[in-house]
Amino acid sequence: MNLKTRKRLSLLILVIGLPLYVVVAVSLVNWMDARFGRQPILVELAVYVALGILWALPFRRVFTGIGQGE
Repeated sequence: MNLKTRKRLSLLILVIGLPLYVVVAVSLVNWMDARFGRQPILVELAVYVALGILWALPFRRVFTGIGQGE
């Protein structure tokens, strides 16, 4: 995949995909609150950190080298 295509794809992922992923992550934590009761703040923090890292793993190759010049 060339650099121009990766730049466009990364922009699409960040503008459309990331906000959708944030909604899914918050919904997951809200579901956990409804199902198991309010979790300690460190558990919620751990879930948010894990989900924050997890979303980027499949797109690692797309984002590699995006900030470099042509």
